Amino acid sequence: MNAETMDAARPLAVGSRNLARIYALEAKYEFLKLLRLPAYSLPTIAFPAVFYALFTVTYGSHQIGGVQAAAYMLATYGTFGVIGAALFGFGVGVAVERGQGWLLLKRASPMPPGAYFAAKCAMSLVFGAIIVTVLSVLGALLAGLRLPPGEWLGLGLVQMAGAFPFCALGLAFGTWCGPNSAPAVVNLVYLPMSLASGLWMPLSILPAFLRHLAPWMPPYHLAQLALKVVGGDAGQPVWLHVGALALVTAISLGLARAGLRRDADQTYG
Repeated sequence: MNAETMDAARPLAVGSRNLARIYALEAKYEFLKLLRLPAYSLPTIAFPAVFYALFTVTYGSHQIGGVQAAAYMLATYGTFGVIGAALFGFGVGVAVERGQGWLLLKRASPMPPGAYFAAKCAMSLVFGAIIVTVLSVLGALLAGLRLPPGEWLGLGLVQMAGAFPFCALGLAFGTWCGPNSAPAVVNLVYLPMSLASGLWMPLSILPAFLRHLAPWMPPYHLAQLALKVVGGDAGQPVWLHVGALALVTAISLGLARAGLRRDADQTYG
């Protein structure tokens, strides 16, 4: 490589390092902001942990779907927690910041537009990882849950990867809901959808109409992928669940793009 080629390549390398630093700093400060916001961090982590601890102490040694109840509920309540972190971190966060004009300021800044959304996605994954870790520790301590290392790792990876469709869904809520209505709207969708998907109680003990409704609920498909890791799923093929989540992602991103375009049209005409 001659000197001219090296000189031409240097700005690109510096730019790449600067871009990576921008993304990293945006993610860092997004994490610190959410960590210092008890209204988000405490319920997001505590809600699934308290429910899991309660049911694990009571039923942890029982069998559900041929597996230990503590393992079954780790998959379902872990899914519940990861989805909550994604929906509230993205949905309510974006809606509030849109209402405050913060999103408009970000657009006007020289920061890459993707850094804002990547930071929120990263922090949803971080909080999701914290939730899964807390539930795993509770399962081991309260119910003596023991899984092969591959299942512990596989369960965490599936739930982390499954957070992306719900980040997209949260973004759709955030771009269409107002700052005051977003928490209520997200809760009105999140809680009934979780119940109908069998995240709180096994589908086998729910009413028949909910068992028929469950496959139409996005959380059901992530829960089934997580349950497949521990051997407690309903036996449906992986491609069915992955395809359903991919469809949810595509529709949600389309709605979010339309919402952002609407905001831009209203702002700039």
